[in-house]
Amino acid sequence: MLRELRVYLRFIRIHLLSGLEYKGWWFMVLQVLMVCVTDPIGTILMFDRFGGIGQWTLPRILLIYALALTSFGLAESFCRGFDYFPWHMLRSGNFDRLLLRPKTLFTQVAASAFHIHRLARPVAGLTIVIWALGRLDAAVTLGNVAMLMLALAGGFLTYIGVFVMSSGIAFFTIKALDWIYIFTNASYQVTRIPREYMPRLLKNLFTFVMPMLVISYYPASAICGWGDSRWLGWLALPAGAMFLGASLLVWRVGVRHYKGTGS
Repeated sequence: MLRELRVYLRFIRIHLLSGLEYKGWWFMVLQVLMVCVTDPIGTILMFDRFGGIGQWTLPRILLIYALALTSFGLAESFCRGFDYFPWHMLRSGNFDRLLLRPKTLFTQVAASAFHIHRLARPVAGLTIVIWALGRLDAAVTLGNVAMLMLALAGGFLTYIGVFVMSSGIAFFTIKALDWIYIFTNASYQVTRIPREYMPRLLKNLFTFVMPMLVISYYPASAICGWGDSRWLGWLALPAGAMFLGASLLVWRVGVRHYKGTGS
């Protein structure tokens, strides 16, 4: 495990240094940061114009949104290789070379791509989390800090699972599936809908299929005391680990049935 981690970090370091050689890297960071900052403007303007919706205020919505955004940004930054896998490795035939190397496929694929400008998304998300917690007067206790860290870790594993599952399915479809983006970019956009007003199908989908609400809403509710059982806030990490485990099964089935891309 430690050996694989060292290999992964070495790959990431190489990608990072090569990215810094590009003189315009800071402009790419600024570009992604601007997208993250302007994305919730519609929600901000709506709450500014119409006020809260029952007990749902702007800081509440943005806290849940930012937890999911930060988790997605971390997974997008440090496991970008799986997002690119169908095009950069499977369809091009480069995956065949990975099978010959004495390292795990997960490490090689995960570390095959890293873009420094993607780090702007988790930085922006974490900034919004801190701002929202301050506006909601959340208590700064060891338990709350631990729950927040575990929520981000669970979200990180969940979104990695989405990328891994998409790559596993790509072995049979030979390309990425557009509907999988429901569980990536679209999923953290759903968090801007108050949970009580979310359609039941959508609520069940993002709770029991892809546990996006488990890694965002329930930890926020537990930390801020919104009335839900506090123990639900501790489920983020187990739920994320279980989802990633199921995704790895799909990945292994795909690898087992892989026959080669050919020319």
